[in-house]
Amino acid sequence: MAGTDASEMAAEATPPIGHGNLQWRILIGFILGLVGGLAAYSFAKDALWVQTIVTYVTGPIGQIFLRLLFMLVIPLLFSALVVGIAEMGEIRSLGRVGIRTLVYTVIVSSIAVAISIALVNILQPGAGVDKAAANELLAQGAEGASSIVQASAESQAGVNQLIAIVPSNIISAMSSNDILAVMFFALFFGIGLLLVQTRRTETLKDAIEGVFEVSMRLIGMVIQIAPVAIFCFMFNLSAQFGWELLVKLAAYVGVVLLALGLQMFVVFPAILKFVAGKSPIAFFSETREASLMAFSTASSNATLPTALRVADTELKLPRRIARFVLTIGATANQNGTAMFEGVTVLFLAQFFGVDLSLADQAFVMLICILAGIGTAGVPGGSLPVIALILAGVGVDPAGIGLILGVDRFLDMCRTTLNVVGDLVAAQVISATGSDAPAGGIDRAEMASADDV
Repeated sequence: MAGTDASEMAAEATPPIGHGNLQWRILIGFILGLVGGLAAYSFAKDALWVQTIVTYVTGPIGQIFLRLLFMLVIPLLFSALVVGIAEMGEIRSLGRVGIRTLVYTVIVSSIAVAISIALVNILQPGAGVDKAAANELLAQGAEGASSIVQASAESQAGVNQLIAIVPSNIISAMSSNDILAVMFFALFFGIGLLLVQTRRTETLKDAIEGVFEVSMRLIGMVIQIAPVAIFCFMFNLSAQFGWELLVKLAAYVGVVLLALGLQMFVVFPAILKFVAGKSPIAFFSETREASLMAFSTASSNATLPTALRVADTELKLPRRIARFVLTIGATANQNGTAMFEGVTVLFLAQFFGVDLSLADQAFVMLICILAGIGTAGVPGGSLPVIALILAGVGVDPAGIGLILGVDRFLDMCRTTLNVVGDLVAAQVISATGSDAPAGGIDRAEMASADDV
């Protein structure tokens, strides 16, 4: 079974988080939780009944939701990353085109995440919250993520931390939610599948794709209860922080949009002009149809056929190269998603008063880059990754409830960046060599799943 086919079927079976009635139910849950919490903060700030609701109702519901995500995130990331690398593995037969695509993806994703992390450090959108209140809220959700937080606290530093990325026991790494070690093993295992091309390894790859499909379906099921969980998160947060919460959310949205804008209108034009030799103005004019489709649908799955047509008829790129790069890019070149994850993790760390060292921020950056590949094609895939990273750096994962109510608009914006980034990649790869993949590319016309 082809990895693209598997991703496509799973994506069709489980609608993405940003589509259908779910987005409206999430918005309603966000608003009701915010209004209810603000009312409690304004009229019954220290009332016993508010603490009772938080302790015995909204708190446990939110923690169950997070536990369900944690339960699925390891098989999800492992299978997605292995399948992604195995499908890129046509790199061996596709030669230098595949290698250039992979190198380009890693470099540009690194630039994107570095920009997002730098902006959060400079602008500090989550700073200035009362630390006593933040620490109290952190304590309320500490039990649900205690094992992951403890694993983070016990992690090695310096050279030992680098060595610890290579797991001595993958089962132990999975049980302790050591996400870097699991991702390293998944990358290593995926490379192994590329090197061993036998009937048995094809069967093994099919089985891992099956885990991928099941994980995506289960994530889709868990996401269906997100509106209730978000109501609980927002009630807890707004009852604790009051009106200050609204100011911080506005700052967060502004930083996300600034980061996306810098990548879109500074980094991409520089790459187009100095690497691909393409006029940025002409490029954006020729790709506007794909940009509008991405923004309106918030799905690169729905936009991929349009992007393929734009690459062929407007950009006039070599068809086989464009099809390969755009198909791989739709699952692995998620600049917007990586930036969103980086900004969100650091914003919530600032919001809760958790100081992240340079090593912690390097950890966040690396995971965001890898997660841009590992969670591609997964409906709502950013949510468990963000939650796991938060717990790994000692921040209450329940804080994700803060950002989900404003996520629909940000989803549209980052998906636009993802799609435009794929077209920039196709332009660059086409301009930097004359290689063309040979064979096995017809299926690239099929839509690939998106994580947003």
